Amino acid sequence: MPMELRKRKAPEAPPAPVKKTAKPKAEKAGKAEKAEKPEKAKKPEKVAEPEKVEQPAKPEKPGKAEKPEKPEKPEKPEKAAKTASKAAPAKKPKDKSAAAPPFPEVGSTIDLEGFGGSVQTNDGTTTTLKELVEASKAGVVIFTYPKASTPGCTKQACSFRDQYAPLTAGGLAIYGLSHDTLEANTKFKTNQKLPYPLLCDPEQTLIGAIGLRKSPISTAVRGVFVVDKSGKVLAAEAGSPDGTVATVQKIVDESK
Repeated sequence: MPMELRKRKAPEAPPAPVKKTAKPKAEKAGKAEKAEKPEKAKKPEKVAEPEKVEQPAKPEKPGKAEKPEKPEKPEKPEKAAKTASKAAPAKKPKDKSAAAPPFPEVGSTIDLEGFGGSVQTNDGTTTTLKELVEASKAGVVIFTYPKASTPGCTKQACSFRDQYAPLTAGGLAIYGLSHDTLEANTKFKTNQKLPYPLLCDPEQTLIGAIGLRKSPISTAVRGVFVVDKSGKVLAAEAGSPDGTVATVQKIVDESK
């Protein structure tokens, strides 16, 4: 019995291996045929076309490089010069012509006619230095102050108020002078009970003529100016509230 079984199994085994070997060969053959297609790689022969490399002629575009002429824009520095020139005006001596004129020389005689232009008293009366001097007995004392009703100016005005009697005993007439408005000076005079008129000189014509204009700021320098009936300058100087009073007191004492 065992012998018969072996004979039956033997013929069944051979056909299987034949099929397995036949298929791989066909597949390899097919693949091989496909491998032949790579021959298309021959296209690289077109590489011979590098002759086109002659295209470097395109660098002619550097013609655009001619635009580098734009670097001429360094002209912008001119703008810097313009800005510098704009800044330069600041360096220019600001209104040298606006600088305060020198004080009239003490001891000299001034021409009162037209001197200092016209001003107004705090009550609105228009007058001139000449008219004020002519109306006085011995001359005129004019003290200047920057701004009505401020601490320093109030102290100065009140000092002349308190010393009014002895300072005017010899015939001098006292006036306060500033570039304030009529209203501001009238209020100042009323509040401090000042016994003398206050002169308003918004254009600073008289303030400038006696050398007490502050420059370039449009205001008056605190000071005092004294002139006698003949136009002789007895005092012309800047000073403190007490200092201006002391200067006039000295003149009065010397005239006795």
